[in-house]
Amino acid sequence: MKSNENTSLPNWFQSLKPEGPLVISGPCSAETKSQVLETAKRLNTGKTHLYRAGIWKPRTRPGNFEGVGAIGLEWLKEAKAQTGLKTTTEVASPLHVELALEADIDVLWVGARTTVNPFVVQDIANALKGTDKIVFIKNPVNPDLSLWMGAFERFEKNGLSRLAAIHRGFSVYERTKYRNNPKWQVAIDFMQRMPQTPMILDPSHMGGKRALIEDLCQLGLDLNYAGFMIESHINPDEAWSDAAQQITPETLEGILDRLVIRKSSDNTEEYVMKLSQLRSQIDELDDSLVETLGNRMQIVEAIGRLKKEKNVAVLQPQRWKSVLEKFIRAGNAANLSRDFTKNMFRAIHQESIQHQEKVLKK
Repeated sequence: MKSNENTSLPNWFQSLKPEGPLVISGPCSAETKSQVLETAKRLNTGKTHLYRAGIWKPRTRPGNFEGVGAIGLEWLKEAKAQTGLKTTTEVASPLHVELALEADIDVLWVGARTTVNPFVVQDIANALKGTDKIVFIKNPVNPDLSLWMGAFERFEKNGLSRLAAIHRGFSVYERTKYRNNPKWQVAIDFMQRMPQTPMILDPSHMGGKRALIEDLCQLGLDLNYAGFMIESHINPDEAWSDAAQQITPETLEGILDRLVIRKSSDNTEEYVMKLSQLRSQIDELDDSLVETLGNRMQIVEAIGRLKKEKNVAVLQPQRWKSVLEKFIRAGNAANLSRDFTKNMFRAIHQESIQHQEKVLKK
């Protein structure tokens, strides 16, 4: 991985790493003392900056492994003493915070299932008041930008300023190739609204499969993410939790070596001129798209007036199904992804329904 220091990142964040993106790695769960120490030793090559391990594991359903508890903090302390790697773990209650502070854990993170609950987030922020602890906050399980930003505001109001975001994807009902749907635009909107907050990618939870990790990391770099949280294990297939998404420390090193950091820009005259020309073409097409959609809605309203006259329901499920199938085929022929085509035409369909509803209510 070629390095390219991002000087726009806050100083406290840059101090966690010598150069390039921040790399956080370690097992999903601390399982045994020997597993924690051996994983840390194999990660201690200079490419991992923070050693992670889950001590308390909030699981979706009861009966799964829920962590070893406070004893794991002692294992992290010993791993830090033996390797020099700074440590991080998840906290989900004020008691977790108290124990993690006593164990001198360097960085705490708030998990997705906790971020979704403002009451618990406030309790954790209150427990950290008066400290200068570094805190990473994962996105909530649902794609709610305000809820995510609200978690940061609760910590900031308690005087904590060394905060970073972790994008791990969102739980959705529909099946995709990802364990948690990235919904990249939510994270991009977050970065635009909070530009001084570093954004870290969690490709392990996002992908749910180790085969997806490298491509997700490269995309994260291409989108100017500040680092990664990647789960690693000395024997991933035998992991007590989330085995399918963990990789060995050696596999991690290979992935990091292959990643390429793009330049933030190119100031050469040739690049600037060509980029300006291409963007002008996009602007023209975007203007045309908006005009076309406006014209479409005029026809939609005419249909609405006809339906009102004949007392016909707005939604016609069979018509909608055939239209969507037709455009998915057309989108595929135009090299558009199925998800993009479905989402775009669902949005157009919803807007059409709203236009017809307005007509019927007049």
